[in-house]
Amino acid sequence: MRKQSYRHSNQPTRKLVVLGAGESGVGAAQLGLQNGWDVFVSDYGVIKDEFQDDLRRMNLPFEQKQHTEDRILAADVVVKSPGIPEKAPIIKKIRAADIPIISEIEWGYQFVDHGQIIAITGSNGKTTTTSLIGHMMNTAGLDAAVGGNIGTSFAKIIANGMSTAKRKAGAPDYYVLEISSFQLDEITDFKPEIAILLNITPDHLDRYEYNVEYYAKAKLKITENQTAADHFIYNNQDEITQRLLNKKTVKASRIEVFGDSLESNMVTIGDFSFTENDLTIKGPHNLFNATCAVQVMKLLGINNELILKGLATFQNVPHRLENVRKCNGIEYINDSKATNVDAVYNALKAMTKPVIWVVGGTDKGNEYESMFEVVEEKVKAIVCLGVDNTKILEAFSTMIKIIEETSSAQEAVLVATKYADPGDVVLLSPACASFDRFKNYEDRGDQFKEAVMNLKNIEE
Repeated sequence: MRKQSYRHSNQPTRKLVVLGAGESGVGAAQLGLQNGWDVFVSDYGVIKDEFQDDLRRMNLPFEQKQHTEDRILAADVVVKSPGIPEKAPIIKKIRAADIPIISEIEWGYQFVDHGQIIAITGSNGKTTTTSLIGHMMNTAGLDAAVGGNIGTSFAKIIANGMSTAKRKAGAPDYYVLEISSFQLDEITDFKPEIAILLNITPDHLDRYEYNVEYYAKAKLKITENQTAADHFIYNNQDEITQRLLNKKTVKASRIEVFGDSLESNMVTIGDFSFTENDLTIKGPHNLFNATCAVQVMKLLGINNELILKGLATFQNVPHRLENVRKCNGIEYINDSKATNVDAVYNALKAMTKPVIWVVGGTDKGNEYESMFEVVEEKVKAIVCLGVDNTKILEAFSTMIKIIEETSSAQEAVLVATKYADPGDVVLLSPACASFDRFKNYEDRGDQFKEAVMNLKNIEE
C-alpha cells in the first residue's frame, strides 16, 4: 500500500526545496509544481542552460552557485540530487533542522497511481539490463517507460503523464527504472513489483566510508518495502549479495539467476532456451544481463517468440561496449561507461583480440589486483587518460611493457593507434570517473568517438 504522505494533505501549501538542478531535480520540481507545492530549486554549481530554460518555462524560482540557507531550511521536505553527498554542509544543516530528505525516486513514487515498477540496480550492467527490459517489453506490445538513473527521470515521466487529459495517453502501464545506490539511500516507501540486483562490486566507496558493506546495504534497500506478492531477482553467484542476504530477510519471492547453465553458454528458463548467439550484446556478463531480462518477461507472461524477437533486435546503449569504427584493420570500442574495475574486467573478458587499453580518470578507491590475470592475457599496451595515473602505473608496469600517459582523448586515440596492429582492438574502458578531464562519461566517450572518426583510413 502506497502511503502517499506527500500527495494528500489538509495542510496549507507546503514548501518543497529541490537541491540540484539536473535531470532528476528539474523533474522533481515539475512534479511538485503540478501538485500544488511551493517549489524552490537550489544548485551549488552551475545549472546547465537547458535546465535553466525548463525552470523558467515553469516560472519556478531557482538559484545557482549558492545555497540560500534561510529559504532551504524553511522547507517541509527536501528532494536531494543523488550527486550530493551526506557530508555536504547544507545536508548536515537540513538534518539538524529535522527536515525530511528524500530522493527523486521516492518523491516520484508518492504520485504514482497507475502502473507497475520494475527496478534494476547493481554495480555493473544496470543501463544495459534496464534498456534491454524496456526494449523487450515494448517489442512485446507492452506500454513501458524507461528511465530513472538513465534518460528521463522517474519524476519527469510521472509529471509528463499527469499533464495529459487521459491517463493512458501519458501514464504507462510499466515503469522500467535504473536505480543507483545514491537514489536508494533516501527512500522510505519506494517499492518495485519486480526488483533486480545484478551484482555488488566495490564502487563509489568514497561515498560509503570506503566500506563495501555500507555500499551493499544501500543496494539491497531496493527490496526494503517489497511484500510476498513481489519478486526479487538476484545473482546467486555474487558473494557480497549472498553474504548480505544471509543477514537480511527479504519478503519478496526470490528468483536466483546465474547458475551453471551460463557456463555452457546455454540458458533455460521454463520452456525457453537461448544462447549468446541469440543476442546482439556479447560476453558472459551480457548473457547474465539477458537472463535477468528474460526472467522478467516470463513473470509478465510474454511468449517465447516475442522474447526471442526482443533479444535479437536490441541495440545497446552508447558508451557501453559501443563499436565505433573499424579503421585500417583496427577495431575501436567505446566503453566509457565502465567506471569501475569490475566493469572493465567484464569488458576485457569479452574481447577476443589483442587489446590496446585506454584507461584512467578520477580514481574511486580502485584496487586492480583482481584484473591482473585478464590484463596479462588480453592487453598488449596501456594508454593512460587520467590526470593522475599513479595507481595504474604501479599496478601494471611490471606486466605490461608499453604504458604511455596522454592528456586528451585525441592524443589517447593517436597513441593507441600507434601501438595497434591490424586485428587488434583499441578499447576505451576507463575504470574511473571522468571528471578530471571531462564533463561526464558521455563527454569522454563522445570525444573518443570523434577522435576515432577523424582517423584516416588508408583502405578508403
